[in-house]
Amino acid sequence: MLRLLIALALTCLLQPAFADERAQTQQQLDATRQDIAELKKMLGKLQEEKSGVQKELKGTETEMGKLEKEVDALQKELKKSESELQRLDAEKKKLQSARTEQQRLIAIQARAAYQNGRQEYLKLLLNQQNPEKFARTLTYYDYLSQARLEQLKNFNETLRQLANVEKDIGLQQAQLLVQKSDLDTRRDELDKVRKERQQVLAKLNDDVKARDQKLAAREQDQADLSKVLKTIEETLARQAREAEEARQKALIAQQEAEKKRLREAQAAADDSDAPRKPARPTPGALVSSGGETFGGPFAATRGKLPWPVDGRLLARFGETRGDDARTKWDGVMISASAGSQVHAVHGGRVVFADWLRGAGLLVILDHGNGFLSLYGHNQTLLKSAGDVVKAGESISTVGNSGGQDTPALYFAIRQQGHPSDPAQWCRAQG
Repeated sequence: MLRLLIALALTCLLQPAFADERAQTQQQLDATRQDIAELKKMLGKLQEEKSGVQKELKGTETEMGKLEKEVDALQKELKKSESELQRLDAEKKKLQSARTEQQRLIAIQARAAYQNGRQEYLKLLLNQQNPEKFARTLTYYDYLSQARLEQLKNFNETLRQLANVEKDIGLQQAQLLVQKSDLDTRRDELDKVRKERQQVLAKLNDDVKARDQKLAAREQDQADLSKVLKTIEETLARQAREAEEARQKALIAQQEAEKKRLREAQAAADDSDAPRKPARPTPGALVSSGGETFGGPFAATRGKLPWPVDGRLLARFGETRGDDARTKWDGVMISASAGSQVHAVHGGRVVFADWLRGAGLLVILDHGNGFLSLYGHNQTLLKSAGDVVKAGESISTVGNSGGQDTPALYFAIRQQGHPSDPAQWCRAQG
């Protein structure tokens, strides 16, 4: 009982420490959640700003695409105009060459006419024997002169037209060059704006990436803190449960001690002169630990469990304990050889494995859902608190610890803290 009280006191002392740690962890968790909320809000603003910059960048690049198309069209027109200008230049040179030749011929004719005066006509007249032929030749000569003059006039007109066309093409080419220069200027400006916005977008992407990484780190911190908090809460719950179990065990031990004290007081008050012989218990039924074991919920094993040890029942559930009619057995006593293996009747976890006043070396198994099984007066404990055991596994050996005269096993079952007849849970023997 002293050990139980010490364990209970230690638990009570540790609970405030765990509670303080839980409070600190909760504060850290709340701060981390606040940081995450602020980071998400900032990320939202960055995403909006990034969306706006992307929209502006889209408009800039779309406009640049249109300008590039216009520049390409103007360049084609400029090349076409240059080709036409080159063609006209070639034709102009050809006509100029023809005009030079005609001018040379006309100059020759003019010199000849100047040198000969009107002798040309006289020669024509004297050389002609037929007057009609002379007249016809003279007419041809006039036609030829007029044709030469007309050709020269046409050449001059052509040159004039070529000069006008060349002038128009020059103006058009100048205009195209001006437009191209303007478009190049606008394209350079838009390219500059695009680069600036791309830099802004790159910076925003870096900021978003950094915020994402920081947010991921904060979320991981939150997950770790939540895990720690859960562990602390589970530890506090387990300590509370173990403290309650220790309190119940201490209460049971106190009740047992009080019952024993009352029995001893009753025996001391007996006025009988003759010494009383201890009553020999009537041998009970044989019980066996052999047979099939059962898994699943403990509540579903009623009437199917094996007994914890091979032996004979010395005391049944509900029978009077000793000479005091006011005390009843809350379990059974099974007579068995010292050192016999005691087996767990069902799988569970060891919640107590120590010496307890009135029960000697005691093992208590927790089977879940409020079901406990108790094994007392052992000689040796084979398991420790916290161990998980399977059905049929050895947990102790039969002995006479706790003040018993003969080797025997105390076996009891508790359901939600109330004693329950083991004979209703274990298999009846034939």
